[in-house]
Amino acid sequence: MLNAQSEVIYVGKARDLKKRVSSYFQKTAQSPRTQIMVGQVAHVETTVTRTEWEALILENNLIKSLSPRYNIMFRDDKSYPYIMVTGHQFGQIRFYRGSFDKANDYYGPYATAWAVRETIGVLQKVFRLRTCEDTVFANRSRPCLLHQIKRCSAPCVGAIDAAAYARDIGNAKLFLTGNPEAVLHGLQQQMEAAAAALEFEQAALFRDQIQSLQRVITKQYVVSESERDIDIVAARADAAMVCVNLVMVRGGRHLGDKSMFPSNAEGADLSEVVEAFLMQHYAEKQAPGVIVSNVDLVENGEVIAAALSQHAGRSVRLTHRATGELGHWLAMALQNAERALAQRRLSDGAQAQRLEALRTALGLTPEAQRFECFDISHTMGEAAVASCVVFDQGKLQSSQYRRYNMRDITPGDDYGAMREVLARRYGKVSSGEGALPDVIFIDGGKGQVSAAAEILAELGLTGVPLIGIAKGEARKPGLEQLVLPERETPLRLPADHPGLHLLQQIRDEAHRFAITGHRSRRGKARVKSSLEEITGVGAKRRQKLLTHFGGLRGVLSASADDLAMVEGISRELAVKIYAQLH
Repeated sequence: MLNAQSEVIYVGKARDLKKRVSSYFQKTAQSPRTQIMVGQVAHVETTVTRTEWEALILENNLIKSLSPRYNIMFRDDKSYPYIMVTGHQFGQIRFYRGSFDKANDYYGPYATAWAVRETIGVLQKVFRLRTCEDTVFANRSRPCLLHQIKRCSAPCVGAIDAAAYARDIGNAKLFLTGNPEAVLHGLQQQMEAAAAALEFEQAALFRDQIQSLQRVITKQYVVSESERDIDIVAARADAAMVCVNLVMVRGGRHLGDKSMFPSNAEGADLSEVVEAFLMQHYAEKQAPGVIVSNVDLVENGEVIAAALSQHAGRSVRLTHRATGELGHWLAMALQNAERALAQRRLSDGAQAQRLEALRTALGLTPEAQRFECFDISHTMGEAAVASCVVFDQGKLQSSQYRRYNMRDITPGDDYGAMREVLARRYGKVSSGEGALPDVIFIDGGKGQVSAAAEILAELGLTGVPLIGIAKGEARKPGLEQLVLPERETPLRLPADHPGLHLLQQIRDEAHRFAITGHRSRRGKARVKSSLEEITGVGAKRRQKLLTHFGGLRGVLSASADDLAMVEGISRELAVKIYAQLH
């Protein structure tokens, strides 16, 4: 559906498209949201697909690319994390996001990165699997710290043979697929066999593994008595917000939950919200065998289940009837959704108060809501990086952050850096591309503000409020001074002023984003220059070092012995390289 300006305002799909489209234009009572949308429709375009799954994919792609005003949207750009066990002879266990490789095994998905890291920690404690990269593994000459604290069996130096390590990998995979009882049974048999053979040290190792695994199962995980792979989708709404809580159960184990807040969902029925979630969430992810929701999808439940089944290559069942264990999990998901709504209300209310207080203090219009803040970070002029962070719609918009590597300035020239970043940021805006913020903030005092005002004037952008945030005495928070070009004396807000708190949040985020980029750029520059400055290390040897260790970080972490194993690097040169880099 398109409006008079030919902008797409809604995308939908249906098995019977004529019936679906006609329903929007009936005279029967419609929700206020639907009435407003229909009042803006000037044109309708249709596309026919071969299958319901193709229609679902097309709808999802159009919603993502066009961002229609009246479609419920779940923005979840990050893929869900997995645990990966590599296909190496001595498999590595690691945190993983991305596409799958048939050579490796993947377990998950997990709702949060924290859940993945906690599980990896458990597996290290119980099975002592390696987590180091293959380049590090291939070049170790002695065990690392993880072996000393009993978190790795050190296969890199032959402290464990291939058969024993393969047994540990197998047990870890059994555990990850939700079969800890089989792991315990196997470990008990091995402990008894070792004890019978008078190998008491080996028996004690199996005993410790059993005890650790029993503690983990008792304390950390919920084991399913029904289907092994289940997702629980619980939707809750209040007057202004909607929350969907997703609980993931894989291999019979509860892997955590995640709360999401869709946009454009005000006034929508919960059935619409859940349908939008299912179609968007599983368009690029395989659905589990069972999806439980608190909402009965009367009209489209069968269509969505059939489409998800086709995508997954097996049967996917949608149900809202949850009893027993499933009922407990659904109740927990509903409770988490309600708590997330309450927390978001408190957070949004406090942020709205801060924003209004800042507008009042600075004399801004009530419509002012988009702020952009700049900061410069460098070390004695080296590797200068400028950051721009964006605050809009009541919150920081991390997807719109930008970094700028300073190129055409004298090292240490903060004013020149400020002029360059603003020229690069707003040069296109002055020629009609993009939009200006309502306010531009700069982390700096009068000098930076003057430099910024000059470049904005050159660009013809004199109507945007420009404010510098100067640090107070001893750089203490609460003593900041606000520098405005039209004021002779800086503006001071009380330390407990809500508007100042919002400014501090935006300024600190700009500083964090700038310094993170600066440190990365400086580190790369220093290692590169250090390698170039070492006599005897030319372009070919530099390339061999970087290739052998998988990049700069690997070279830095290598010992002199490791460096000497690279073709063309003698022991003497390896010692020299190590000393230069450290």
